[in-house]
Amino acid sequence: MKINRVVVIVLDGVGAGEAPDAELYGDLGSNSLGNTALAIGGLVLPNFEKLGLGHITPIKGIQPISNPEGSYGKLQPKSSGKDTVSGHWELMGIYLPKPFPTYPKGFPQDIINEFKNRTGYDILGNIAASGTEIIQTYGLEHIQTGKPIIYTSADSVFQIAAHEEIIPLEKLYKLCEISREMLTGDHAVGRVIARPFLGSKSGQFKRTENRRDYPLIPLGKTILEKLVEAGKDVYSVGKIDDIFAHRGITKSFHSENNPDAISSLLEIMPMRFEGMVFVNLIEFDMIYGHRNDPQGYADALKRVDEIIPKLKAVMHPSDLIIFTADHGVDPTTSGTDHSREYVPLIVFGENTRQGVNLGIQESFGDVAATIAEIFSLTPPEIGVSFLNKILK
Repeated sequence: MKINRVVVIVLDGVGAGEAPDAELYGDLGSNSLGNTALAIGGLVLPNFEKLGLGHITPIKGIQPISNPEGSYGKLQPKSSGKDTVSGHWELMGIYLPKPFPTYPKGFPQDIINEFKNRTGYDILGNIAASGTEIIQTYGLEHIQTGKPIIYTSADSVFQIAAHEEIIPLEKLYKLCEISREMLTGDHAVGRVIARPFLGSKSGQFKRTENRRDYPLIPLGKTILEKLVEAGKDVYSVGKIDDIFAHRGITKSFHSENNPDAISSLLEIMPMRFEGMVFVNLIEFDMIYGHRNDPQGYADALKRVDEIIPKLKAVMHPSDLIIFTADHGVDPTTSGTDHSREYVPLIVFGENTRQGVNLGIQESFGDVAATIAEIFSLTPPEIGVSFLNKILK
């Protein structure tokens, strides 16, 4: 049976239990799905349940039903690190033996000095902090002094926050471009991010929709690029275009929230083309996981669960849909960092078998290897295809 289009939907930050090396990352006991369910008295996700979610990890409220409509398993992270970029890159066949650098105590002084020398700006901040909190802390001083706010997070990011009326957007974007050029070698962070905001006083500053990301170029040829070279289309949804530096993408539907991304996905599904749709649903990570909000996390899962029947109604007979994730971010732990976890793997389509237990796949790259086999592409550097296990 022929598969002409693969739809990969990344539930950003939805882990499925601690990975074998979780202790090295301080993540023993993490289980984004399981712990969230326990914290709120059980998840209600009937459509994911029908697809086999209850077979992947114990989840209060989700049963391991007999005869699930999808095939199911877990992907084990192989690349070092537990961030958004490395997780997505591994899904598309890129292996990173060394994690991107992170800066829990802020950036070293030589980096800050180089930023000052290259841009002519002094800075505020230089700490690891929540983006919503740091603008309340430094926003007024930024308005008074004109100094950009530099900060990072648990991710490998160099973020620059600035009020749009103090440092105009084009100037802010230029500062990010300079920073991206500057951060190389041992300091090659995964992303430089422009974080503009508005407001007039502390407690009322709000980030705007004019965020812009400046990622590293993928360190190798991804399955996305191989698909485009083979004459196929790759439609990206959410922040996929930023994560892959806009490479290997024929059409982008950029968004910064789940509702917009879901709307774009449902718009794309009836279209006819061969290739791939790659979707990132960010809110589990960005809004709920990092803020330790298990109820919000669960509600976001429910909203995705509710669109599964709509997806089924508009998908083509030759479509293969894959639900997975890029890392965990357990909202029940004491910290707010990402967590080193397995991620769920749920696969379904008219041309695939139902109820296949795919077990533990050896890397996120198994998704890339499967896509490569479907479209007769050169296999990625990591990953083993599971196509023969699921194809009718």
